[in-house]
Amino acid sequence: MSAGHIVIGMSGGVDSSVAALLLRDQGFEATGLFMQNWAEDGSGDCRAEDDRRDAVAVCGTLGLPIRFRDFSREYWDGVFTHFLAEYAAGRTPNPDVLCNREIKFKHFLDAAHELGADAIATGHYARVDFVVGLHRLLRARDRGKDQSYFLHQLGQAQLAATRFPLGELHKDEVRRFAMTAGLPTAAKKDSTGICFIGERDFRKFLSQYLPAKPGEIRDPQGVPVGEHPGVFYFTLGQREGLHIGGVRGRDDAPWYVVGKDIERNILYVDQGHDSPWLQSINLQSEPAHWIAGVAPAAQFTCTAQTRYRQADEACDVQVLDDGSLQVQFACPQRAVTPGQSLVLYDDDVCLGGAVILSSDAPVAGCDIATRSHAA
Repeated sequence: MSAGHIVIGMSGGVDSSVAALLLRDQGFEATGLFMQNWAEDGSGDCRAEDDRRDAVAVCGTLGLPIRFRDFSREYWDGVFTHFLAEYAAGRTPNPDVLCNREIKFKHFLDAAHELGADAIATGHYARVDFVVGLHRLLRARDRGKDQSYFLHQLGQAQLAATRFPLGELHKDEVRRFAMTAGLPTAAKKDSTGICFIGERDFRKFLSQYLPAKPGEIRDPQGVPVGEHPGVFYFTLGQREGLHIGGVRGRDDAPWYVVGKDIERNILYVDQGHDSPWLQSINLQSEPAHWIAGVAPAAQFTCTAQTRYRQADEACDVQVLDDGSLQVQFACPQRAVTPGQSLVLYDDDVCLGGAVILSSDAPVAGCDIATRSHAA
């Protein structure tokens, strides 16, 4: 007897492959669905066709039907245009968070319902439970692979209709399942980076949409130390790509981005990974999204991450009248970056999160009048 009809998002990777294997073996009437989220741009760097072939091969091995949906227009409108606008404004967006909210758990979920499915499943490393009338998003057992950070914008309806078969597994177990079952993706390398960029150079890709605009690189005191191709190509804390040679009177320590003045087209840098110009205790966010539908309280203590793979950091949270957050950390945080996601946790339970608006890191450049220039 079938455990229900479920549609599995098949990415062509080992994680979604094993998710499909597990659900099939649990008795579900399983159907694979491959999503094309990025239209081929002629560069030859897009992995979509290879991934599509792998998804078809896996479903063939498992004896599962597979369907296809082209969400490239929805991705462009709902994710990529926002991505470009944020970079043009000097912020650093997180397209994976928006892709999950707008594509994988919206358009994909709608497509699954059109196919008559009761639920969807993906290869994300996360868990869902149901306690006191609410669905909760939990970290995966494998904390090194946990992806709840990217899923914090989901709500009750989406979690109710979603299964994460890998949530209780570690990555090495997933690989073993794939090998034992003879899945063609068993040894496939995990994809990294932003999905639509693939293995190509990030700056070269972005320059197709945001043309180069060279300007000065200055130290925090405003002294010129080099030139940049465009401030929007860089993010706070970045070391790579600055190409600052030997600067007279300075040691050979590496340089890091500590501020951006978009209006004046100036990039600010300092030497040292833990430069004081990158440190902050407080941040303010845009209005937050709560997985339970409401905030835990007007003021509460929890832990937070301001970037993926960051260790938990203790903080006090105040929810303002407009839904935005004021957050104070127990310890200084490095490179808190406007446009990135602040994600809040109560132990393993993901509470929700918000886009970072600003922090109290010192403003690099003595000639900058306001913090917004450095953000």
